[in-house]
Amino acid sequence: MKIALGQMDIAFADPAANLKHVASLAAQASQQQAQLLVLPELWSTGYDLKNASKYATDIHSGIFADVAALAAAFKLHIVGSCLSAGPDGPRNTMTWHTPTGDVIANYSKLHLFRLMAEDQYLQAGTAPVLVDTDLGHAGLSICYDLRFAELFRGYALNGAQFVILPAEWPNPRKAHWRTLLRARAIENQMFIIACNRVGAENGSTFFGHSAVIDPWGEYLVEAADQPGLFFAEIDVAEVDRVREKIKVFEDRRPDVYQL
Repeated sequence: MKIALGQMDIAFADPAANLKHVASLAAQASQQQAQLLVLPELWSTGYDLKNASKYATDIHSGIFADVAALAAAFKLHIVGSCLSAGPDGPRNTMTWHTPTGDVIANYSKLHLFRLMAEDQYLQAGTAPVLVDTDLGHAGLSICYDLRFAELFRGYALNGAQFVILPAEWPNPRKAHWRTLLRARAIENQMFIIACNRVGAENGSTFFGHSAVIDPWGEYLVEAADQPGLFFAEIDVAEVDRVREKIKVFEDRRPDVYQL
């Protein structure tokens, strides 16, 4: 599978400008024969959460319909998060659009990040999402979810070969980002595909360093702090090979972990 990471500087509160940028990324990814384009968290608006209700639609309308059209036009799988309309208010929702433009999975962020006031404006998701695709078995997560190892272990135990993570992870926590991405890959013996944003917004700066990390914890690609499209190729069969070599999951002892 060839992956394109669309590391971008998000235009605050300007969905039209961001959609134009994403259309360009999709065209470039298609030209480079990528199969999957991963975008950052809340790529269409940034953290304009005070106006979240204005942007939020169901996952088949608004910006989500625009992404469906891009996926179909460029024959790409496209994954990223935008604001959706939930039953009790807006949610930070990640969708997986296939090359036919269909939504085969959607996941709303389970862990809301208080330092960026998500808990004041958004509703949390209610369940993890593991999706079976023609590219492999994928777990879905968003940004702050990276700090919750239980979520990733649950995906691994249920057959995930990779987890995708759109993010807006800011300075000064780059060391946390890089350490946790590798830890989630190593401890779960799976690929981690993470796309972070760059640029600045409301006093926060974002360092990028989008990455694809293999089940051994090795970087297949790592961006720096500038916008661009970054590529990596993975073989999901490597997950089985690594798990056969070091039998972490067979050696687990969940019966003794409870204190």
